[in-house]
Amino acid sequence: MPDDPHARAQELIARQLVAGVSPEEREWLEHHVAACEACAAMARATEQSIRSLRSIPIALPPGLAARTQFRVYLRAQEAQPGGYRAWVLWAAFALCWMLGVASAPLVWRGFEWFGHWTGVPGLVLKLAFGLWWGVPAAIAAGIWTLERRRVEER
Repeated sequence: MPDDPHARAQELIARQLVAGVSPEEREWLEHHVAACEACAAMARATEQSIRSLRSIPIALPPGLAARTQFRVYLRAQEAQPGGYRAWVLWAAFALCWMLGVASAPLVWRGFEWFGHWTGVPGLVLKLAFGLWWGVPAAIAAGIWTLERRRVEER
């Protein structure tokens, strides 16, 4: 920030109209403009210039509104829970279940071999086999739930 109070006021006047200033800076500027006629005139001139610029009509390209509406519609479709992401999630879910059903006999034989080799009781093997399929399903359900919450919050 410049040391000169008039330069500081000019900078704050410009910044106030574009990006905003902190309450402390706004208070300092108000006090300075009330006491300094040159800075007050500059503030009025700047404000009048901004008002004049805002009153100038701007011709927009034809079809801009329609294109903007279309883009908003596409973005809304992406954000819906039944959109592309949900389809990919369901396809991955189906593929996992098909592979799980196809590999179940092999996995069970692996558990059975492990049980005979280590002497682990059958009940423990059955519980481990159930967890083998249940834990990934629980993780997938958790991911699906978190994804739905994230989409709903957006």
